[in-house]
Amino acid sequence: MNGPGGELIVVTGPPGAGKTTVSRSLADGFDFSALVAGDDFFAFINCGFIAPWLPEAHAQNEVVISSAASAAGRLASGGYTVVYDGVIGPWSLPAFTTATGLDWLHYLVLLPSEECCVQRVRSRVGHGFSDLEATRHMYRQFSEAQIDPRHVLTDLPQEPDAVVAWIRQQVADGVLVHHRR
Repeated sequence: MNGPGGELIVVTGPPGAGKTTVSRSLADGFDFSALVAGDDFFAFINCGFIAPWLPEAHAQNEVVISSAASAAGRLASGGYTVVYDGVIGPWSLPAFTTATGLDWLHYLVLLPSEECCVQRVRSRVGHGFSDLEATRHMYRQFSEAQIDPRHVLTDLPQEPDAVVAWIRQQVADGVLVHHRR
């Protein structure tokens, strides 16, 4: 069972989907919260880093994602509402969920149009990721994946506050719950 008052909300999607903007605002709305940025865990690798979207990065990705999941799960079991901001496709969700140590979590894929994601990545300032072809590749991975529609938000309102309000309601209603298998 998740800890007293603690929950884990995973906000995922391809680059440029709005994960970071939404996750920050969502985490700010709870009295006791933690924002876990999945990208930060990739930055821990000092030597031997492989771009995560490349096939040869599979073993690296498993270690990094399970490390991030473990940290997020520990914070949630400690009573914090944790918002995880990172790329967690349905292909890695079972391993991620197991690594959290929690029985369940909330899972949401932000999936605006491919062109919206590409445009956002193209116009980023001060962000370490700017690979447009990788953005398209990851977008296709999400858009072609078998994901229960209740976990996918495709018609994102322009205002992040509206997205956050929608997520908070879905979390309160238990719509986004994903159970560990």
